[in-house]
Amino acid sequence: MMKKTITFLCLLGPLFLTAQVKKPLDHSVYDSWESFGEKWISNNGKYVVYAINPQEGDGRLIVQETTGKVIAEISRGYNAAITDNNRYVVYKIKPRFKETREARIKKKKADEMPKDSLGLLKLGENTTKLYARVKSYKLPENAPGWIALSFDKTVERPRKDTASAKDGDMMLELRDADEPTGSDDKKEEGSDLILKNLETGDEKTISNVTEYFFSKNGRALLYETAVSRKDSTARTAVYLMDLPGQNARRILTGFNDAKGYTLDDEGTQVAFVAERDSAGKTLQKFYKLWYYKAGSDSAIHLADRLSAGIKKGWTISENGTLTFSKSGKRLMFGTAPIMAPKDTSIADIDKVNLDIWNYKDDYLQPQQLKNKDVEEKRSYMALWDWDKKQVVQLASEWINPIFATNEGDGDHFYGASDSGLRAAMQWQGFTVKKVFHIDPATGWANEIKKEFKGNVYPSYSGKYLLMYDDRQKQYFVYNANTKNIAPITKQIKTPLYDEENDVPDDPNPYGIVKWMEDDKAVLINDRYDVWQVDPEGKAEPVCITGGIGRKTKTSYRVVNLDREEKFLRPSQTLYFELTDEKDKSGGIAKLPLSKKGLPEIIYKAPANVANILKAKAADVIVYSRETFEEPTALYTLTSGLETEPIKTGQAQSTLLAKTNPQQANYLWGTSELFTWKAYTGKSTEGILYKPENFDPAKKYPMLVYFYERSNQTLRNYIAPAPTPSRLNIPFFVSRGYVVFVPDIWYKTGYPGQSAYDYIVSGTRALIKKGFVDSTKIGLQGQSWGGYQIAYLITRTNLYAAAWAGAPVANMTSAYGGMRWGTGLNRQFQYEKTQSRIGATLWEKPELYIQNSPLFQLPKVKTPLVIMANDADDAVPWYQGIELFTGLKRLGKPVWMLNYNGEAHNLVERKNRKDISIREQQFFDWLLKGEKPARWIVGGVPAIMKGRDLGLSTE
Repeated sequence: MMKKTITFLCLLGPLFLTAQVKKPLDHSVYDSWESFGEKWISNNGKYVVYAINPQEGDGRLIVQETTGKVIAEISRGYNAAITDNNRYVVYKIKPRFKETREARIKKKKADEMPKDSLGLLKLGENTTKLYARVKSYKLPENAPGWIALSFDKTVERPRKDTASAKDGDMMLELRDADEPTGSDDKKEEGSDLILKNLETGDEKTISNVTEYFFSKNGRALLYETAVSRKDSTARTAVYLMDLPGQNARRILTGFNDAKGYTLDDEGTQVAFVAERDSAGKTLQKFYKLWYYKAGSDSAIHLADRLSAGIKKGWTISENGTLTFSKSGKRLMFGTAPIMAPKDTSIADIDKVNLDIWNYKDDYLQPQQLKNKDVEEKRSYMALWDWDKKQVVQLASEWINPIFATNEGDGDHFYGASDSGLRAAMQWQGFTVKKVFHIDPATGWANEIKKEFKGNVYPSYSGKYLLMYDDRQKQYFVYNANTKNIAPITKQIKTPLYDEENDVPDDPNPYGIVKWMEDDKAVLINDRYDVWQVDPEGKAEPVCITGGIGRKTKTSYRVVNLDREEKFLRPSQTLYFELTDEKDKSGGIAKLPLSKKGLPEIIYKAPANVANILKAKAADVIVYSRETFEEPTALYTLTSGLETEPIKTGQAQSTLLAKTNPQQANYLWGTSELFTWKAYTGKSTEGILYKPENFDPAKKYPMLVYFYERSNQTLRNYIAPAPTPSRLNIPFFVSRGYVVFVPDIWYKTGYPGQSAYDYIVSGTRALIKKGFVDSTKIGLQGQSWGGYQIAYLITRTNLYAAAWAGAPVANMTSAYGGMRWGTGLNRQFQYEKTQSRIGATLWEKPELYIQNSPLFQLPKVKTPLVIMANDADDAVPWYQGIELFTGLKRLGKPVWMLNYNGEAHNLVERKNRKDISIREQQFFDWLLKGEKPARWIVGGVPAIMKGRDLGLSTE
């Protein structure tokens, strides 16, 4: 026995020693690195459901008690929900990643691709029922008891799910027994819908269903059935089922298309639009508005294009949103101008394909073309007047959108219009608006504000319209009864707008929290605190956080814990997410609105605290915590939430799950704040990442990465991941680099000089610390950061290597370029936003030239890699070409990567992995003395494209 024990220890010893040797990250680790996905907490606070997903591969869904006990771990589970009565967890199950990948490689048709399954876990008993080939499922929004499952096929056949079902768990596979797999018949047809009573377990199968909807209260199911290939007499139909009695009434039949289904909250009223008069290939189809009320024989036709109240040349829109008001007394829907049918008389080969740009256009042609589909489907809100039995048009081509109030029952609606003011979007990036008070009973519109620049926030009832005026930097209230506008925040002396704004435009407000019940007050944010403001202006504003935020330089932001909450009640308790500006720590605080005093901090830590959820009917909170050193973990807070007073941070916290245990096998690093005095004299912050086992006596290569200001990300966890073109910080830190991320503060007209003042001063401040090798420093940045890199290397030779993704080289040509992703012209960026020139090209041409790297390229000595993709949707890729060809002409060391068909930031994971490898090769060559790859030394000729990536060093 002793001999065996000794042998075991001898074997264990070397294994134990080996396990302690950490290795640097490499490019093979990315796929397995995890992050939390969806997160849910039950209403009673007893259960949490969350997903943990790798970057690539099969994730898992965890069902867990908030005390920490794991109930189930479901491979590939996602799209989960917990029923209102806390008794069931519903979730879908993806096919295996490998199976889906293989099917994509084989270019299988959609019907042949692996399908999702669905699981139904009964909490308490912890039993599971599984269903195969589930397309979708729905639960009533505000009631338990029912679930509806939509399937791909129609006949059930039991089988085992080898991936997720335990022994004895049966999976129901639904397949049409008479139909061969992969049928090419593309005639649209419905599928089986199973309606399951979660209380009794009873199931009812409804055949050939195309769409289905529960009422919010769970008392009605609305569904549409389609024609059937098996039954030539079958017709399209709409049914409303009374769920308690299981009685389904057919309310309409024999239509070509129906859509926009909506039910009132009680499930007794139904509305939709349907088209039933035209032939299948008719170029113009006219929809009608249909309505059904419980107890009626069938749906009735309410309105069409010829109805009273419909404008001449307009019709009922098939793309509009139909909704009943909260009370069910109003029905809102969409109308739209009748579009001329396409001309089919001209053969395609004879059609002229042409865009005509006109200086009188509201929007440039690229923006019009980008939004063409949206504009073709645009609809305008209208109401059905039950008394007059006619349409009341609210929105128009001149006033749109409309802001309904009191969940559709308000006496006062509001609208906005930028008609006649849209051209300025080209150089402003925004349009000023006219603001209107709308009478929903008549459609009457009264203009209450001209050329308004700012934000509007209607009160719940609609009595008030809160308006933040960007130019005056104040909040105003319009009173719908008195028709007066008055300022309400002049007594607040602290700024309610971005105090750190450094773009040449008006600062944005910090925004509001929400209106109070009965419109008694509105809660408004400043930089740190929250103010309660009387819309009548009679009571003085009150800082409900007592000014503690500004005093401690900690922002208190109210967390919206109930997505259905329309207003705040005086009896409720607010929960805040905290961010300490001094050390970037995070936390959670609470404040009962009914009690005076400061918010109580129930949890605070030197970490990023986020993703806060609270149970609806219990004092249980779920939150995430992370630091750069510690992967994201999920916790619950329980005891201490309702005790007063509590010691700061002493509420009881329970760990639920941590991600990425494999990190312990790799060299990592640390993050810390670094402060220095910039060349402008301003004390500035940045983040310094140091390798694990950092030795201040050594000299390290350093990479400098930047984009605007990043100090608030000090505590953020950064997973190693293939990069869209940014710096893969943990990867390089793991491999022995110091990484510096400086903040930049800008002076209008001098963005290049501003970058120099802060980046170079920060770099030199770090060099003075003695642990950075001043001859081995590199730059990396993307987009705006890429521009600044191109600028910096024309001003200094401090950096031994530079990598610029999607840079602008020439502001004079970029000024008139296009952002093809939106169709917007780039002029606004220079005049009003990030590029920060603050003037037109003709007003200050010298600033455009002075800030353009292109005109100073002869000064460049730093080797540069450019990424400029030919489908860049933000920066014209010819900017990269100008930079590359200029440097090439001057004989400077420069390379350019063009990922064909890729956007501004790389989207394809294969390309992200490729550029990550190349970044390492480039920086390791110049900053570590490694052997350069062949793409660096000799390039890759076009003739070798697709044959050789040039990644080897041989």
